[in-house]
Amino acid sequence: MAKQSGVKSIAVNKKARHLYELLESFEAGVALQGVEVKSLRQGHVSFKDGYVEFKSGEAWLRGVHIAPYENAGYVQIDPERERKLLLHTEEIEQLTEKVEQKGLSVVPVRMYFKNGRVKLEISLARGKKLHDRREDIKQRDIAKDTARQLARY
Repeated sequence: MAKQSGVKSIAVNKKARHLYELLESFEAGVALQGVEVKSLRQGHVSFKDGYVEFKSGEAWLRGVHIAPYENAGYVQIDPERERKLLLHTEEIEQLTEKVEQKGLSVVPVRMYFKNGRVKLEISLARGKKLHDRREDIKQRDIAKDTARQLARY
């Protein structure tokens, strides 16, 4: 099979930008099994409660649902299982330190294929308060109205 080049988006976590203020982004590989990759090629992934957890010097992706592949045969994999993230040791240490000290979270933002491999964009994030979310919505509405007014003239 020929190796694919370029970047092809699989899914985007729209809730992440709504619920969190994204501070810093990282690209991580994901340790998957074969049928999970086939399911991802069909776009069957949900970030609903996804987050990154750090245990014993490793990064683990939790709460991300990859639907079972229909033609998997006898192989059954838990769709909600923990998946190991492939990051450099320095990146893991840096993220672990920031999460422990500042009370930040690491959330998945986007999953995509890059040169035939599954990559995950993760971000260091700070949770938004309710009034911050309302302010963002208000600013977005103002920008839409302004663009609409300028389009008339």
